[in-house]
Amino acid sequence: MKKNFYKIALCLGLWGCSLVSCDFLNVDRYIDDMTSLDSVFSRKNLLDQYINGAAAYLNDESRLYTHSADPFQTASDENFVAWNDDRHAGTKYLRDEINEFTNYFARWGEFYKGIRKANVVIKRINECLDISEIDRRDYAGKAYFLRGYYYYLLIRQYGPVPIIPDDPFETDETIENMAIERNTFDECCDYICESMEMASQMLLQRRSATSEIYQPTKGAALAVISRVRLMQASPWFNGNTAYSGWQTSDGRDFISQNYDPDRWGQAALAAKEVMDLGVYKLHTIPKNTKTPELPANVSKESFPNGAGNIDPLRSYSELFNGETPLQSNDEIIYACDSWRGGDESVNWIVMPQAMGGANGLSLTQSLIDAYYMVDGRDINNSSAEYPYPGPDEAYKEVGTSSGALLEFSGYEIMPRTAKMFVNREPRFYASIGFCHCFWPGSSYLGTETSFKNIEATYYKDGTVQPNAQLPDDKCHSGYTLKKYTNPEDNLKGTNRQKAFPIIRYAEILLNYAEALNEMDGTYTDPESGETITRDPAEICKAFNQIRYRAGLPGITEAEANNREAMRDLIKRERQIEFACEHMRFFDLRRWGDAMEMLNKPIMGMNVEAKSNERQLFYMPTIVNYKYARRSFSFKMNFFPIHRNTLDKNPKLVQNPGW
Repeated sequence: MKKNFYKIALCLGLWGCSLVSCDFLNVDRYIDDMTSLDSVFSRKNLLDQYINGAAAYLNDESRLYTHSADPFQTASDENFVAWNDDRHAGTKYLRDEINEFTNYFARWGEFYKGIRKANVVIKRINECLDISEIDRRDYAGKAYFLRGYYYYLLIRQYGPVPIIPDDPFETDETIENMAIERNTFDECCDYICESMEMASQMLLQRRSATSEIYQPTKGAALAVISRVRLMQASPWFNGNTAYSGWQTSDGRDFISQNYDPDRWGQAALAAKEVMDLGVYKLHTIPKNTKTPELPANVSKESFPNGAGNIDPLRSYSELFNGETPLQSNDEIIYACDSWRGGDESVNWIVMPQAMGGANGLSLTQSLIDAYYMVDGRDINNSSAEYPYPGPDEAYKEVGTSSGALLEFSGYEIMPRTAKMFVNREPRFYASIGFCHCFWPGSSYLGTETSFKNIEATYYKDGTVQPNAQLPDDKCHSGYTLKKYTNPEDNLKGTNRQKAFPIIRYAEILLNYAEALNEMDGTYTDPESGETITRDPAEICKAFNQIRYRAGLPGITEAEANNREAMRDLIKRERQIEFACEHMRFFDLRRWGDAMEMLNKPIMGMNVEAKSNERQLFYMPTIVNYKYARRSFSFKMNFFPIHRNTLDKNPKLVQNPGW
């Protein structure tokens, strides 16, 4: 069912602001907060509208680049966009063009309005008489989920924040009484997890109705706990002395100064709780006659013990491109609707101009090089059977004699494709648009033949160049994103409806593997008494499911025994598996890798070379485009709190460095 996204200005009394609807609920109606709350809680339909209004402050997380709610996808080492305007303000972040006075991404106040509404529901839900007990618990669970998720969005963007009283302030409360200082990061994480634990006890385990498909479930609440506990255990938030001296008024450290190894055990158990539900599994598609044979070193057992019975390319690509409806996708735990037209869609920013797109998203060479060869070898250590070509061969056309498949799993490699792009792992072809990549755009049914079946080339005289009036509106690295694009999609035709995966089961498996890998000894939960230990067999079991779904060889227990090597494998697997899913910035930060990775020069193809200069084009070079030049400083780990917010609350302190 098509969801609509509206910006609706409402007079909301104390909470007045503009709201942007989100897919947590199908928000078709809003209720004015000036309506008596006594009336709201007297009837189910008004209560339903009030909860919809509480959800309306959520980020639309499918807007990765254009009109995004935060800058962190654009401000990653995965990509950059061709523009630095109000619609693409994420560009400004790593160019140090945002400060405490700019209004871009200033969501603090909206998140707290959502928290207040959720608290009102939690406090007064029992007043509603025309509601069943099942619905009452589900509504209360939604409110607890909302409260926890708003706090999660706050700490993700701003670091430690104030935890306001569960009993909402009265509308005539004095500013002095409402002024609250920030809690510590650990206190915020604990409070989020407490709210999500309450939500998990009340929410339904499944949402079968189409109208409810984007609403949170028990698994979604537990999955948020897994994400938060992993973040809390990670080096940036666990004994990080870089924040020494940053304290509350009574001397508590905002960021823990003492490393606590038990946090990894806590994170591992949080992921395991989601796994033990038995509700979720990785999305797979059965193999067919077009599925290529697996390399010799990949297990031929049936999934999840191997990749022998699945089509790895389709299993991954159809997670994102709308081919598998959300109702049939057991991997996606929490999602929002990513269907939309115009410049708010990922399709718009990646598609060739002839298909109605802007062709303005550029991926980085570092992301491209992270993908493995088809047999799981690194491109710098490739095998004789599937070699990665040297510079004298990399640029040459694959033609028909390279030994590589030109058509597999419904995917076509054009004969003029460079040899450096063949024999790569399936996730590469599901995610990356490269020079000579084929864009079918088959939904266009008009007579203009140039509007579909486009072989996109990024040479200076290539097939997807901008018009003369807007020369910068192009791909500046020679790579773009195809992950969310269906072969039918065409902005001059129609686009497949899709669900954007905010949290999926692959993340839970990798959360579990990472937490186990970092553990020392055994951890016992003080409340449940459940015990967990660093078990290489368990690490392999979780990690290898990701590998087998991608058609790659699994790792051995001997490899999993090496913590440092395993850590590097997990980091790389997350980089590939979650490419351009709004996760990379936060992973780099929690690992403490942001300063290194976000200050590297951006590399790409030489798009200034013409089509008759192939070898020159395919020589990786530093991208000198103005919006690819950026830097990352310590302060950018957290977003600045807006000066207006600081002025209204004298007990707030600004984030370090701003």
